[in-house]
Amino acid sequence: MQAQCSSQEQNQTKEDHMKGMAELLPILFLLFPLISSTTMASFDDYTSFVYVGCSQSKYILGSPYQFNVDSLLTSVANAATFSSYNNFTSSAASGSSPAYGLFQCRVDLPVADCASCVRSALDQLSSLCPSASGAGVQLKGCFLRYGNDSFLGEPDTTLLYKKCGSVVPGAGYNSDLLGMRDAALSGLSGGGGSYRVGAGGHVRALAQCVGDQSVKQCNDCVAAAVAQVKDGCGIANAGDAYLGKCYVSYWSDGVYTSRHYHGGVSGKTLAIIIGVTLGLVIMIIFLSFIRRTGK
Repeated sequence: MQAQCSSQEQNQTKEDHMKGMAELLPILFLLFPLISSTTMASFDDYTSFVYVGCSQSKYILGSPYQFNVDSLLTSVANAATFSSYNNFTSSAASGSSPAYGLFQCRVDLPVADCASCVRSALDQLSSLCPSASGAGVQLKGCFLRYGNDSFLGEPDTTLLYKKCGSVVPGAGYNSDLLGMRDAALSGLSGGGGSYRVGAGGHVRALAQCVGDQSVKQCNDCVAAAVAQVKDGCGIANAGDAYLGKCYVSYWSDGVYTSRHYHGGVSGKTLAIIIGVTLGLVIMIIFLSFIRRTGK
């Protein structure tokens, strides 16, 4: 009789434990998306808006030029699903009013993310530059431009957008930061491909030229962009300069990763957030078992 009671108590304890786990499942399903969204929010900022430019002139709705523009933008959206850069000339509707255009994603952006970024850029164009004869939009991960002038292959060092970070108090720190910044930026001017990275201490920098530029055109554009952030941002801890055919960015928050940007959460902060969240999950499970065992 006593053995039977003991067996019943063990079964009851197991049932209590299983019930406790069943009650925890909804909590876990709520917490795991939190962890996932925290991770994605810190890295997936490639569709964040930077700037847009629209021509004052408008095309006539239903005109051959509009059909050329629509055809070009369709080609852009399709090409972004398998490449990070391409340019197009569309003249099927009328050879006398061709449309020129290109898109470019950051070289380190995966193809699927590149396509997503370009789609977002196209949405920005349609809402912010309706019927514009020419327009360009820059997101953090990609760039898109079209127009009725043959700008393909032409150099352009016009400053389109510049942004600087904050100045951290402390003469010694700022002096060190300035040296590290200059070292990181100097690594961008030494030639190489269209995508370049530089480093100096804990300062990182990157540059990218549009794919229609020659090596010399790219070097000239990067040098002009570097001069813009040096002159305009002083001892700020971050800076961006977007020119017509290239951009330069530097920041001082640690190691650069393929989706990292100085406006996001650093890897160290992200690890702390995930660690705390997982700790809460384990604590909830432990307390639930203690409570069930006590019963």
